Amino acid sequence: MKKSNFIFCLLLLAACLGVTLNVYAQKLPYSDFDQWIVRDLKESGIIGGNEKRIYAIGATDTIKGNTALVPAANAVWGTSNVYAKVSGVTKGSCSVFPEERGNGYCARLETVLEHVKAVGIINIRVIATGSLFLGHIVEPVSNTKDPMAKLMQGMPYTGRPTALKFDYKVKTGGKRQKASGVGNPTNLDGKNAAEVSLLLQKRWEDKDGNVYAKRVGTAFFRFEENKSDWVNGFTLPIRYGDITNQPWFTSSMDLIQGEDSNHCLNSKGKAARINEIEWGAAGEQPTHIILRFSSGNGGAYIGAVGDVLWIDNVSLVE
Repeated sequence: MKKSNFIFCLLLLAACLGVTLNVYAQKLPYSDFDQWIVRDLKESGIIGGNEKRIYAIGATDTIKGNTALVPAANAVWGTSNVYAKVSGVTKGSCSVFPEERGNGYCARLETVLEHVKAVGIINIRVIATGSLFLGHIVEPVSNTKDPMAKLMQGMPYTGRPTALKFDYKVKTGGKRQKASGVGNPTNLDGKNAAEVSLLLQKRWEDKDGNVYAKRVGTAFFRFEENKSDWVNGFTLPIRYGDITNQPWFTSSMDLIQGEDSNHCLNSKGKAARINEIEWGAAGEQPTHIILRFSSGNGGAYIGAVGDVLWIDNVSLVE
């Protein structure tokens, strides 16, 4: 593979990866976002050899050097920040940052334009939305096959909360663009919107390691209005059972199947699609939770550069 293709694949992975929880209480571990891991990477010389600082959420620490991050047992949050190494070429991407708030910090999820330019070799632009999720990315990302399978979404959870609660502010509604490689971003119709989704699933696995799930509970919200001041204690109800006949139901809340499916590690330690095959009964007990916040809603390579979603103090309401 040509060197330019290596770099292109790294950036595509960073944009796609724009995802095991044991909830110890209503408050999720590190959900006040006051502790961060600082990671200082050295990118490959072929793309400039720059120092790249990216962040992870967990016990305060600084890691220097190109070291894969292995999440601690209670470090439940993953981000779209990624360390990739494909055929010896190292690239880092950062779209989730700590930001001061009062005496502590919050998480800033920002849509960014990753630009790598090497004279005479390559000139690539890729849009990456900032994402925060329960789960982790297996690092370093080492190949370009099925990039979404690198992101392990969701964690074990058997509770039945009534709502998701968090603080937020948001800068949204920017002009949507698509940038997935060579050339300038392309303008798209419509405005960007940030979003949050929570899924409660009852999962099982067959003898071949295929993972299936019933959707037990659903919460979804799209941030379509700017909020320059913090909205504290925003409460998003979790709806149980089949919600397809409800007047507020949208396609964004539907079962997730096929190529759009989330992934997890199966009992064999391999990435597997989570095939949501049906709606669970309203009274069923879940086995897993998936929770994701994002600064955009358009999918891979699509977003409004500069749109930002700030998140703090995430908890589950009994």
